[in-house]
Amino acid sequence: MSPDTGQAGMLMASEMAEQPRVLSALAARRTELAAEVRGALGGAAPVGIVLVARGSSDNAAVFGRYVLELATRRPVALAAPSLVTRYGVDDRLDGWLAVGVSQSGKTPEIVTVLERYGAAGATTVAITNDRDSPLAATAKATIDTAAGAERAVPATKTVTSQFAAFAILAEALGGDATLFPWDALPDAAAEILADEGPVAAAAASIASDTTGLVAIARGLLLGAALEAALKVKETTGILAEGASAADFLHGPIAVVRRGLPVLTLSAGGPTAADVTEFADAARARGGHVLAIGPSGDLPIPAALGDGLSSITAIIRAQQLARAISLQRGIDPDAPFGLSKVTETH
Repeated sequence: MSPDTGQAGMLMASEMAEQPRVLSALAARRTELAAEVRGALGGAAPVGIVLVARGSSDNAAVFGRYVLELATRRPVALAAPSLVTRYGVDDRLDGWLAVGVSQSGKTPEIVTVLERYGAAGATTVAITNDRDSPLAATAKATIDTAAGAERAVPATKTVTSQFAAFAILAEALGGDATLFPWDALPDAAAEILADEGPVAAAAASIASDTTGLVAIARGLLLGAALEAALKVKETTGILAEGASAADFLHGPIAVVRRGLPVLTLSAGGPTAADVTEFADAARARGGHVLAIGPSGDLPIPAALGDGLSSITAIIRAQQLARAISLQRGIDPDAPFGLSKVTETH
């Protein structure tokens, strides 16, 4: 049954619209949040960093892996939570920083793993929407995004604020502050949200019977590509995959055939040429390429550079996913079979 066109997607749209405010408020608190993290570390630089997350939070953690390694020049790993919860592995993490990431702060698996990492010697930090959550309670420091309650099933403002939280964490660990032009971020987000024309055109260009889509980026925007694919999957039922341009050229590009939607994400930084190379190869195979970028089909402001453009690229992807879902007669506020909190253990 088609959704009520007057109501479908209204929750998602209203929560997307809150992102400039949420990002502005979070940026305004970054000095105090960074001080809390540095206080937990006691002045010692971590020997390594491990990030614990699932779902959209895992996509934010991919972004975190890049900005934190740039900041610290130390290895950053994405945890395999099942090694702790299912295989009983007890890691030795003296001197490490462990970061647990969960929008609700209630996912049992993430809470358990962060607690175990703390017991193994790591300094623990939570990135969550709720400072009173179980995840925050087990951490030595918390970067609470304070995005507010999110009622639509597809996460929007809580995801982009997690990406921003990782940028704050990178700054706290000595990262280059010029990589993150905070003052320009809220206006850039608002500019995109006010400009839906390119999104309507892009959504209309995707065939209603499309069953697949790929979202491609590299470097700092890879996490945004993964999140773009997840949003499309969640809201539309299309089987979407996010990947690195470098990885996808190694064989998977074989799936790109005539008419397959290919979404590329680039902010014009060091990996832009790689994404352009991929887009050219996809077009040569007959792929229907749509570009998110400063001069793309789905434009984003150029002022943010690589450091914060992941956030604006995700907002564009949110708009696109919502538009495609409505086009296909699906209510993006409540995709079939999904719930707000998934309690993996």
